Amino acid sequence: MREFLNRDFLLSTETAKTLYHGTAEQLPILDYHCHIPPREIAEDRKFDSITQVWLEADHYKWRLMRAAGVPEEQITGGASDWEKFRAFAWTMPQIIGNPIYHWSHLELQRGFGITAPLTPETAPAIYGEANEKLRDLSARQLMRRFAVKAVCTTDGPADDLRWHDAIAADGTLDIQVLPAFRPDQMVNLEKPGFAEGIRSLSAAAGRELRSAADVAEALSERIAYFDARGCLCADHGLDACMYVPAEEADASAAFRKAMTGASLTQAEANAYKTFLTVACAKEYAKRDWVMQIHFGCQRNVNRPAVARMGPDHGHDAVNSRSGAEYLAPLLNAFLENGGLPKLIVYSLNPSDNTAIDSILSCFQENGGKLRHGSAWWFNDSRPGMRAQLTSLACNGVLGRFVGMLTDSRSFLSYTRHEYFRRVLCELLGEWVESGQYPNSESYLRELVSSLCFRNTHDFFRFGV
Repeated sequence: MREFLNRDFLLSTETAKTLYHGTAEQLPILDYHCHIPPREIAEDRKFDSITQVWLEADHYKWRLMRAAGVPEEQITGGASDWEKFRAFAWTMPQIIGNPIYHWSHLELQRGFGITAPLTPETAPAIYGEANEKLRDLSARQLMRRFAVKAVCTTDGPADDLRWHDAIAADGTLDIQVLPAFRPDQMVNLEKPGFAEGIRSLSAAAGRELRSAADVAEALSERIAYFDARGCLCADHGLDACMYVPAEEADASAAFRKAMTGASLTQAEANAYKTFLTVACAKEYAKRDWVMQIHFGCQRNVNRPAVARMGPDHGHDAVNSRSGAEYLAPLLNAFLENGGLPKLIVYSLNPSDNTAIDSILSCFQENGGKLRHGSAWWFNDSRPGMRAQLTSLACNGVLGRFVGMLTDSRSFLSYTRHEYFRRVLCELLGEWVESGQYPNSESYLRELVSSLCFRNTHDFFRFGV
């Protein structure tokens, strides 16, 4: 029997151990998609307790606590930091097989040197030890502890990027912190908050926006603003991938209707969303940005809970109607508009893996600049990662994959990169030791280095 979470955790072959410890473990982290607030990096936030850095904004953990029966008061409510930590510790022994069990213990080990499993019995000692060590740790120090070299935060088009400006002006930070352009609030017109988003974009642009063309022009101006501040990528979150042959007149009619608060048909909404997405893609292509498209998600499905707490509190789910069949016509629209950018595509629905790989392969004559993104959100588990990597290997070119991300709001979540790297090396080791790939040390080391660091570095043009 192996020791829990030992040095060779998830590494079942000698080849896997050699690849991980000899190469993957040594590589720094490039986290090109996260939700870390840039203000906390600019101000180098200090945390009063492990609860603040660990549970304060982690909806992954909140969902499990609810499923285990923890009262909301002890999850996102007014309970003390200790009570919330104790409630999570009570949850932990029940979540065997869940990646959060592994992530959490890796976070304790790598962040604080704590190796004891978290249980109700060990909770007081772990809470005290972690809090004591946090006295000497800040947000930036935690990033350095995990060998983070670059991060891209998530920023709305109307954001003035003041915290990014402050970081850029501070010559003491040796980590590249860049904005990422996220125009969802101005694109997804069927969502609550759309009119508010347009008003904020209008204020940033300094004029009233009266049509879809006006919105596209204002977004183009904000893309230029972000570009001047080092932005390298954009991210579009969609419940489902969509495509409607979008004329400006149809998109503007839908825009005006949405601004009055009237209900729209799906076709009307998709006409506007397609028009704006195609327009943005052309702007990204001009600047050699990486465009990310996420789909396959049902957001805020528990309406009463969202009404009480707001969005992003763990009430999202997989969308079985992900619209993957519309990816090909959307890519054609990008091409026909002269703007197919470097692109990463993710679906929350794992059944879309083969469809994504096969569709992207049809458009690679444009420099091979399309990528299937990592196993995302509910799929970034060991079986989910293996399924995504295997599909990509079978239907595309695994050696071009751009690696892992955290998609997180926590300064401790960089262990997700370690988890991915261990899963990757385990899978490669299995293929080598079963005779499916030659045991060539130089090629394997180069492959692991590319998949964990180099491909991301080069694709995004990070300067580290």
